[in-house]
Amino acid sequence: MSATTLPGLRTAEQASPVVRRRRLGPGKPIRFGAALGPLLLLVLWSIGSATGWLDQRVLSAPWTVVTTAGDLIADGRLQSNLWTSTQRAFIGLGLGIVLGVALALLSGLSRVGEALLDGPIQIKRAIPSLALLPLLILWLGIGESMKIVTILLGVFVPIYIHTHNGLRTIDSRYVELAQTVGLSQWDFIRRVVLPGALPGFLLGLRFAVTGAWLSLVVVEQINSTSGIGYMMELARTYGQTDIIIVGLVLYGVLGLLSDGAVRLIQRRALSWRRTLAS
Repeated sequence: MSATTLPGLRTAEQASPVVRRRRLGPGKPIRFGAALGPLLLLVLWSIGSATGWLDQRVLSAPWTVVTTAGDLIADGRLQSNLWTSTQRAFIGLGLGIVLGVALALLSGLSRVGEALLDGPIQIKRAIPSLALLPLLILWLGIGESMKIVTILLGVFVPIYIHTHNGLRTIDSRYVELAQTVGLSQWDFIRRVVLPGALPGFLLGLRFAVTGAWLSLVVVEQINSTSGIGYMMELARTYGQTDIIIVGLVLYGVLGLLSDGAVRLIQRRALSWRRTLAS
């Protein structure tokens, strides 16, 4: 008679509990997970407005903001100001990226370049770009040049810092391999330096995009005649809270979409890496 037929007896497989290994790490990606946080904020905002917890004079209700945005779109003001703001942000962002990458390459690939450039850039890093506004206004006036330069200053530092760090953390074995196979300086930069610095550059780009919109918020409220910031400043003068909230929501959406676009590029460009988030 087998052991399985005797009452009260179990086989070794039945006696030993099944051991399940707990999955370490953050787990599987949540579909549309990036939208959950903003949606939660919107729900809380709507509940607060509907129940009277939020004073309409202090923070307009979401439905009021949507209605105001519709009115601004109908008379063309929102599109016109949005286009002006987007132009300023992307011009400053583009110039800042070029400057930051160029300085990072000069400093990261040359000890002389590092000695000359890294110190002044670290000093600039410690000085907020907005603290330079009085000087920039004196030097450049209050026109478009001052606004674009302010955005540029808020962009190039994170690009430089993270790209420079990416360059300096490239595995030395790749450098030795490039020397062994006799790569030229240009081929070394193209095949080793740029791919090795790409993760750092893309991380810096995320900070730079946010910095561009933050700088734009401030400079557009300084004697501007167009842009989202100008629209908000004009609304402040007349006590139009709903228009101010429209501008803030628009800045937030633009920043979120810009960061999402960079993160998408990051995932595609660095798909070869095996990371915790993969």
